[in-house]
Amino acid sequence: MTQNKISPLRRRMIEDMIIRKLGEKTQKGYIRAVRNFTRFLKRSPETATPEDIRRFFLHLEERGTGTPTRNNTVSALRFLFATTLDRHDLFKHLRFVHEPRKLPVVLSRDEVARLIECAPGPGLKYKAALSVAYGAGLRASELVRLKVSDIDSDRMIIKVEQGKGRKDRFVMLSPHLLDLLRAWWLQSRSKGWLFPGREPGNHVTTRQLSRVCRMAVEMAEIKKRVSLHTLRHSFATHLLEQNVDIRIIQVLMGHAKLDSTALYTQVATKTIREVMSPFEVLALKKKELS
Repeated sequence: MTQNKISPLRRRMIEDMIIRKLGEKTQKGYIRAVRNFTRFLKRSPETATPEDIRRFFLHLEERGTGTPTRNNTVSALRFLFATTLDRHDLFKHLRFVHEPRKLPVVLSRDEVARLIECAPGPGLKYKAALSVAYGAGLRASELVRLKVSDIDSDRMIIKVEQGKGRKDRFVMLSPHLLDLLRAWWLQSRSKGWLFPGREPGNHVTTRQLSRVCRMAVEMAEIKKRVSLHTLRHSFATHLLEQNVDIRIIQVLMGHAKLDSTALYTQVATKTIREVMSPFEVLALKKKELS
């Protein structure tokens, strides 16, 4: 986008986001949301009223807009009105919608193995990428931005730079995963991105990996509703089933709150099965006394 096509208001909002160090993805999402609001108003958002906001969110609801998109729009407009326009009078009219959190889909270890083995070629690129997604529990955005230098074979860790919340963290690197990544590097000889994209100098996109994941799921004949993020869910759940401390899993996952990690205790079926029911204890005690 050229400079002369950017309105003064948009330019100021972009500057405000840069000053507050908002991530590139967040900035694009905020600009998109404000653009949609402006198109709905058919005039500058500087002139918006509480009634305009009410009508806009009713419009989103009638279009069947999902809760995540609606809440992202609330965040964008809150930033616009509170930070860029200093219109705090509108802030109270922008409320988030909270809905019950659904349990994540989790694959069995056998299903994960089949999915990875069905990763398309040529070469080991996508098999290695899906293996890292599961073996280190990375988000798609973190996976695609891995660099060769992030793989520390001496300390057996992977460095994740600027993950969600713009935070760095370290995750585990298993010996078998290291062997696979070395085999992939011998094929690619990449000096920058661990998983280069089609265009020179760019990394693989999340869209490419999502498409590859869908292909692998189909080839593996897995009937569950699976996405690339399912491998991350499976990573956390399987660690819980291995009796790894939940606080360690929280760190590995890069969760700011333990509540986010605790969700996996509800789908760790092996752990649930191994907990003895108080009814069973009662029955055993009764048997001992008889």
